[in-house]
Amino acid sequence: MSDRTPETTATPDDARASLEALRAEIAKAVVGQDSAVTGLVVALLCRGHVLLEGVPGVAKTLLVRALAASLQLDTKRVQFTPDLMPSDVTGSLIYDARTAEFSFQPGPVFTNLLLADEINRTPPKTQSSLLEAMEERQVTVDGTPRLLPDPFLVAATQNPVEYEGTYPLPEAQLDRFLLKLTVPLPSRQDEIDVLARHANGFNPRDLKGAGLRPVAGPGDLEAARAAVAKTSVSPEITGYVVDICRATRESPSLSLGVSPRGATALLSTARAWAWLTGRDYVIPDDVKALALPTLRHRIQLRPEAEMEGLTADSVITSVLAHVPVPR
Repeated sequence: MSDRTPETTATPDDARASLEALRAEIAKAVVGQDSAVTGLVVALLCRGHVLLEGVPGVAKTLLVRALAASLQLDTKRVQFTPDLMPSDVTGSLIYDARTAEFSFQPGPVFTNLLLADEINRTPPKTQSSLLEAMEERQVTVDGTPRLLPDPFLVAATQNPVEYEGTYPLPEAQLDRFLLKLTVPLPSRQDEIDVLARHANGFNPRDLKGAGLRPVAGPGDLEAARAAVAKTSVSPEITGYVVDICRATRESPSLSLGVSPRGATALLSTARAWAWLTGRDYVIPDDVKALALPTLRHRIQLRPEAEMEGLTADSVITSVLAHVPVPR
């Protein structure tokens, strides 16, 4: 890494090196989960949002906090509960008795990385309060739009094993998430490493004490996004992305296939992945690498397919195996 500070303007090569250094930096706090870290970086490059799914206790919250600390970004956390109101997320107008006027009190959504913890535990009205922020990157209160900071990313978590007392996200809202990342249980060796760190005094609430420092910043993201936008895509790759998405719409195992928005998302994530791996053009392997996290939440299995044991990932994997790859 170069000696420049994260705030200064970065070249594309500097930015790539800094973003690659994120994995090593985040690994000081989170053991494993490289694919989730990469997914979060891809989402930042594409100005998208991420749905993190995993059982409790696999460091989803710590992962987002470590990413924010390593990128020198502001982060806030909202615990979604059944009684959470939309204004608890977006902010509200507060009456000031001294001036006899209402002033806007920003909510936690005014940050760079918003961790929406257990988003499916809050009613649809509060879930929908995030939609404008995610799509328009602004919040409208009392008819006045207020822009959110840039970069802005929503990392929403949900628990895949507890469905009692939850409100499943509707398809329209799921489609607003660029990626759905699964955060698996660690391997035996990774779990041993986690326990060894805690035995040696690691405190997940003290990231500075764990040695985390900013290795990248908003300047790196800006340079990286500009470079990703210049990553070339051939007509054959565009056709390949379209063929994959159209194949999901024709699959007998699915009642809902990938929308054109999903095809656009897959093209964006493949470009970001291509640039991260050091190329200025997209190849079919880039599309395949990002197909599962980009598409798994945009399809819906038929009940009979679920009874047969099929999953969204297995259907997408089958589609990838059957769609001809451009040469």
